[in-house]
Amino acid sequence: MIADDSALLRQGLARLLADDGCDVVVDVGDARALLQAVEADPPDAVIVDIRMPPSHTDEGLVAARTIRERHPGVAILVLSSYLESEYAARLLHEVPARAGYLLKERVSDVGVVTDALRRLVDGECVIDPTIVSRLLRRASGAVSGFDRLTGRERDVLTLMAEGRSNGAIGKALFLSKKTVEAHVRAIFLKLALTTSPDDDRRVLSVLTMLRSMP
Repeated sequence: MIADDSALLRQGLARLLADDGCDVVVDVGDARALLQAVEADPPDAVIVDIRMPPSHTDEGLVAARTIRERHPGVAILVLSSYLESEYAARLLHEVPARAGYLLKERVSDVGVVTDALRRLVDGECVIDPTIVSRLLRRASGAVSGFDRLTGRERDVLTLMAEGRSNGAIGKALFLSKKTVEAHVRAIFLKLALTTSPDDDRRVLSVLTMLRSMP
């Protein structure tokens, strides 16, 4: 299901997703209609804009959180025109599994959107790399221990914060799972973060650390 107040974006995205093998069952223009559609027949995933009628503030985000409370098995992908890490933080609060945040500019690359949807349906969380990059730039010199990370550890941290599992990080960086696990342990040690076997909690702890920057 897709919810966005721009009919052009909804229809364009629906066509792109359909061409890539996704079944778009509903597209609506406001959060209320989305909630009604989800209640009637919960889908595998929902794509929702943050700012929609009537106030164009955070209706989509509120709807996303409502869906997560009522239908925890539904994956949520929030799209936004705005580079606001606070939105990602609110979306991922408490239960980050099956929740994602991408900038609308990613819609032009349907492969990125479908990859995000599949990862979310599989129980992962997805955060736009642009947001992660901005947070990591701000972290340099502002977060205790950040300057002690090696270049490779920063690469691993970036992918961790995007929601990638150790296996996916290894494939992206051509590293063995054992090597990735060693880098992750070093990162948590240097940044004084609590380790966790839960990948989603691990991502959330990284974001929490980054959001605490001055």
